[in-house]
Amino acid sequence: MELVLDLHLHSRFSRAVSPKMTIPNLYTWGRKKGINVLSVSDFTHPLWFREVDSSLIEVQTGVYRPKAYEAIEEESGEYFTNNFLGPYFILSTELSCIYTENGKQRRVHLLIFAPNLETVAAINEKFIQLGFNLTADGRPILGTSARNLAEILYTIDPLIAIIPAHIWTPWFALYGSKSGYDSLSECFGEYSKRIFAVESGLSSDPSMNWRVQDLAARSIVSFSDAHSLEKIGREATVLKLKTQNEKIKVEDITYKNIMNAFVRGQERVFEISHTIEFYPEEGKYHYTGHRKCDISYSPLETKQKGTRCPVCGRELTVGVMHRVEELAGKSSHFTLEKDVAGVVWVVDPTNLRPASVSMVPLQEIIAETKDVGVSSLAVVTLYDSLIATFCSEFEILLRAPLETIQELGGKRLAVAIGKVRSRDIHIVPGFDGEYGKVEIWNKEDSIKELDPKDQLGLLF
Repeated sequence: MELVLDLHLHSRFSRAVSPKMTIPNLYTWGRKKGINVLSVSDFTHPLWFREVDSSLIEVQTGVYRPKAYEAIEEESGEYFTNNFLGPYFILSTELSCIYTENGKQRRVHLLIFAPNLETVAAINEKFIQLGFNLTADGRPILGTSARNLAEILYTIDPLIAIIPAHIWTPWFALYGSKSGYDSLSECFGEYSKRIFAVESGLSSDPSMNWRVQDLAARSIVSFSDAHSLEKIGREATVLKLKTQNEKIKVEDITYKNIMNAFVRGQERVFEISHTIEFYPEEGKYHYTGHRKCDISYSPLETKQKGTRCPVCGRELTVGVMHRVEELAGKSSHFTLEKDVAGVVWVVDPTNLRPASVSMVPLQEIIAETKDVGVSSLAVVTLYDSLIATFCSEFEILLRAPLETIQELGGKRLAVAIGKVRSRDIHIVPGFDGEYGKVEIWNKEDSIKELDPKDQLGLLF
């Protein structure tokens, strides 16, 4: 039995976030995706914190559930017909530290986790005393260094956890090519030893991060950074009990047990089983490039051609792949292993690191299968029907028999999910803020190959 976590989300009080990102909707979509523990996120925003404080109740130490969860489940009906742990919430926020240090502007985004609502209230009160503006955005900008912020937070409560967010993003990250650092110690000083995990971000996967010596003692975690309900779970971290063959109980799910699972070598209840990843090529900063001039370079091309745009002469945005190459202490080393469901896993041959699997979100697969937009009625209708039958998106993507999927969704959908599971897809890598383009089907695939059910689906 496993515990699926997505601990990087945003509320409707953050910029460029869907107004549908409410607690009842997060609860319902967490269940649809198959996520046991979600981040409540954006706890520094006063209106959101007031809503969180009034609508959640603590069910285990540091773990919360909506007070009205029964009403939410009754309204959602078919999605809650099977036994499921959660979804539960833990308290977190993303903070943007923007400051100048040693003559260079730094922009570092950090995930902050708090053990209870009292600690959140203390954090918010301290930030207000320091003059930080908490009302402008759910992800506030703080004019202080990452090191100083760590000192402030650990003084408030030593149980607060800091995990650097999407660590390779060029503009706003720990190792970002535009405004980051070359090491954790350079960023956090004496507090770097308390940074026990980092978030890989959409444009990298764990195997890329295994190459960096600075991360040798840290866990690599993955979360969605979702700004809309549909994006929840596009990346996730999955925990398992250290004691084999035991069933996870509600009392096991505590803030301390979850955070300790990320501390490598720690005596703990849970440990990381694996992570669920975006294909990193689909991330919008995977390659180096300049979107305006449609210039995209692989790491080798970047070395050969440099970081100046050949069209306009401006500096290119150095991508994640190239930045990893700059800081990597060793070459990439992993194996690919296929399980009984046809899912191909990226495995560390030394067994020192948890495995990972890359997936394309189910709605994107359905959309390409039907050759329609991802938010079209045909996609939404089939998606909801599949979830009602198979209980969760992760069950469909990773475990459900393809023959059973075909019975409900048609042959083309079953084949498409099989291709994603086996990594038999093509992706044009993302660059300079442009998401990569996933192609499950080759251009020569034609409608005549579909069965009648699939052909009718294309008419929506």
